[in-house]
Amino acid sequence: MRVCGVELKGNDAIICIMSRENGLYDIPHARVPKIAINDAGDAEQMKKFQFTFAKLLADYKIDTVVIKGRALKGKFAGGPVGFKLEAAIQLIDDVKVEIVSASFVKKELAKTQIDIDFRDTGLKKFQEQAFSTVFAYLESQ
Repeated sequence: MRVCGVELKGNDAIICIMSRENGLYDIPHARVPKIAINDAGDAEQMKKFQFTFAKLLADYKIDTVVIKGRALKGKFAGGPVGFKLEAAIQLIDDVKVEIVSASFVKKELAKTQIDIDFRDTGLKKFQEQAFSTVFAYLESQ
C-alpha cells in the first residue's frame, strides 16, 4: 500500500509519500516536497493544481491520500484556501482520500512500537506533519 500524507498550510499542499509492505516502511524520494498555488480564486490555477496533484499520484502509484484535518472554526481554524485545496484533492478520480484528525495522529503515534527519528528520514523539516500523518495512518491499517 502506497500512501501520500498531506498537510495543507497556506497556499501549499505539503506531501510525504510512504509505503508499507511486510512490516517494512519505505519513503521514496518524491520530485517535489510540496505543491503550491498562487491564487486560489483563479479557476485555471485550481485546475492546474488538481492536475499536478493527480499526475503526482499517478506517477508514484498512490493508492490513498491522507490529509491532516484542520479545525473549521476557532483559534487554529484552517484558512479558506486550504479548504479549496482539500476539495480539489478529494475530487481527483480513482484515488481514495481520507481526512484524519490531529488527535487520531497523536493517538496512533503514541500506540506505535516503532520509533523513527524524523531526522533519519531524509525529508525536509516542513514535511514533518505530513510524515506523521501518513505514518499514523499506515500504523492504523
